[in-house]
Amino acid sequence: MGGTSREAFEAVTAAFASLGRVCLALDTRFQIRHLSPKLDDLLGAGAASRYEGRAAEELLGSELFGAAGSIREALAAGERREAWRAWLEREAEGARLVSVSAAPLLHVSGACDPEAAYLVVLRPADEDEVASKGVPTSFAGLIARSRPMMEVLRLVERLQHSDVSVLVTGESGVGKGVIAQAIHANSLRRDGPLVSVNCAALPDSLLESELFGHVRGAFTGAVRDRIGRFELAAGGTLFLDEIGDLPLHLQAKLLRVLQDRTFERVGESRSIVADVRVVAATHRDLRWAVEAGRFREDLLYRLRVFPIEIPPLRERREDIEPLARYLLARIGRRVGRTLRLSPAARRALIAYDWPGNVRELENALEYAATVAQGYTLERADLPRDVGAPPAEAEASPPGRVAGQAVRAVCSPSLPESDEAAGSRRPGRETPTRAEIVAALENCRWRITDAARSLTISRTTLWRWMRELGIGR
Repeated sequence: MGGTSREAFEAVTAAFASLGRVCLALDTRFQIRHLSPKLDDLLGAGAASRYEGRAAEELLGSELFGAAGSIREALAAGERREAWRAWLEREAEGARLVSVSAAPLLHVSGACDPEAAYLVVLRPADEDEVASKGVPTSFAGLIARSRPMMEVLRLVERLQHSDVSVLVTGESGVGKGVIAQAIHANSLRRDGPLVSVNCAALPDSLLESELFGHVRGAFTGAVRDRIGRFELAAGGTLFLDEIGDLPLHLQAKLLRVLQDRTFERVGESRSIVADVRVVAATHRDLRWAVEAGRFREDLLYRLRVFPIEIPPLRERREDIEPLARYLLARIGRRVGRTLRLSPAARRALIAYDWPGNVRELENALEYAATVAQGYTLERADLPRDVGAPPAEAEASPPGRVAGQAVRAVCSPSLPESDEAAGSRRPGRETPTRAEIVAALENCRWRITDAARSLTISRTTLWRWMRELGIGR
């Protein structure tokens, strides 16, 4: 940056600094051309000089300024974004929450650096403001705006200096794996590896070896020593996905690792120190599994030292639009197109109940991006279940069900209740509240199975549950 341009920008940053703001200028490659010294007040001495000349995503995260970042996409399209939230990493004190506003830079002849294309302004953000402002927040791979998810982000942030075991629960597709990544990235072990294993994806005969390793000759086919995931994750984090599907005999071995911090490879008696932080996740109700004798109670307590429950997407609809924008920008970057949502498509996304949660949202956007003819995704481009008008979405096989249908799918011994034989709501062939609850309970609250037993779609079942105030 030339002398005149630098002096002009220093005058601008001084003006912003008097208001408690940090000012950045980015070039067209989203590299930081100039950075206010006031960044040192947020991140500590030397922060401004450390980040000047580096990519903006190194400071503000890839979710906002990466190749498919939400704010980067907006700036490249000539748009501005105001009051987004992001956490800045501080090595000693922990993450610092800031408000981020950005816009294309308007040039004044001879005053501005000709290579400076965008202006970014940061200010400290009071955490108490987050839920009330209703603006998206970016943190360690997560995009959120709703109050429930802001609470989840706060829990993840509080884990920064702790090494306790974490149990992440929530329905399939809500993003438990992303939360595990955020926990690792925001922990003291972030420089170590993050190793994942899906406990439901491997047969019992292989899972023990996968977790703990084995030595040559331990069993038929063991022709050489193998290092398990616990050893691979040394110094880092081990993510045990679908922990509710772990066989009982391995639950006992895992309990010992959590208690004694040691384990043995299969076929070996030498103990190995387990220098790992365990994060487990499941969509199952582990308390019910304990009562059913399928999960050890002592292991449950060892895993859920710090429990985090992720609410389903239908309970945090404020997150749907920012998530959709972020996912669509990522998809667009991959296919080489700038994709946007039409107002009708955006309303359809927000109105849908998303039984498959964020995973279903991403798949729906992938589908829409594939079938769309232009750059704007219309409602008709969305999958039928998602984009159908309300009247069509409600059309489904008759909802009136006899107790026999529920019993046939979920439980052969479901009794017919007196209330279930009562009157239905006028004008609809809808099961009574008792019939719906009975179907859910006898299907262990698995929405897909319960909807099948009632011969309706999952969307219709979610709508009825919401209308009748049915919760687990």
